Amino acid sequence: MTTQLLGLKPGPPTRNAFGEALRELGRTNPNIVVVDGDVSNSTRTEPFGKEFPARFFNVGIAESNMVSVASGLAAAGKEALAASFACFLLCNAYDQIRMGIAFPQLNVKLVGSHSGISIGEDGPSQMGIEDIALATSFPNMTVLVPADAPSTKAATRAMFAHQGPVYLRTGRPNAPLIYGDEVDFQIGKANQLRDGNAVTIIACGLMTAAALQAAHSLSQAGIEVRVLDMHTIKPIDRDAIERAAQETGAIVTAEEHLLAGGLGAAVAYVVAERYPVPMRFVGIQDCYAESGTGDELMVKYGLTADDIVRAVEAVLAHKQR
Repeated sequence: MTTQLLGLKPGPPTRNAFGEALRELGRTNPNIVVVDGDVSNSTRTEPFGKEFPARFFNVGIAESNMVSVASGLAAAGKEALAASFACFLLCNAYDQIRMGIAFPQLNVKLVGSHSGISIGEDGPSQMGIEDIALATSFPNMTVLVPADAPSTKAATRAMFAHQGPVYLRTGRPNAPLIYGDEVDFQIGKANQLRDGNAVTIIACGLMTAAALQAAHSLSQAGIEVRVLDMHTIKPIDRDAIERAAQETGAIVTAEEHLLAGGLGAAVAYVVAERYPVPMRFVGIQDCYAESGTGDELMVKYGLTADDIVRAVEAVLAHKQR
């Protein structure tokens, strides 16, 4: 329904786009090496491994060791990437990332797939819902959460062009195509997808398409909202947030992540410091999800366009008091 109303075409999962971009980069950059935790078919590092077996290392189901291997390769001058499910990578190997990558500021790229609750039936043990909070807690760690396949390809290229540790979040479900083949993707710079003066919706990842759907529905009711794709959570685009607060007077954030430590928290920090305005937050509450289809879970846990519409209506009512 969302793609039909907005004219957006269905797109592939962001993890697929990452895998394609990684293989393409491997063809032009012989210094890239990849380490995976025995889930390469899921993270989509498998195509790189098949084409460049001498530069691909499967360390097995041992995420902490995987991160240590990647940090050693980076210390030896390689452009190392380590990939696993978001929850395995950030939760299992947090200390190794802290001491082996973040503290020495090594040039390691971390990729967490199967993020959020939209992976569905695999259940909460496989769902990365804390990963953004954990990744942003590392000093000088860049954190990227692209919205669709084209922006994920651009994010992957930008990640390798950037010197220093980066965490890239990808997902399993199909993601509606928001961008064309040419994407203006700059680390730390939000993309404005729609303008409006009533409220600004700031979204990331899969929730960006939902934000556009919400904006479309609100427009039918005469409410024009601005939509920002905040694909970089850290360093966040503080200027775009401040402009949104000043020019629209209210902000709603939308993310497929726990509200604690996610996009909404990062935006609220800037708003409180620079230009306080009413805010509402759409995200996962203080709970773990359960097993079910991705669509069912997104509805049950309040991560739909309708939930964003209700948040906009609530913040507008507060704004107009």
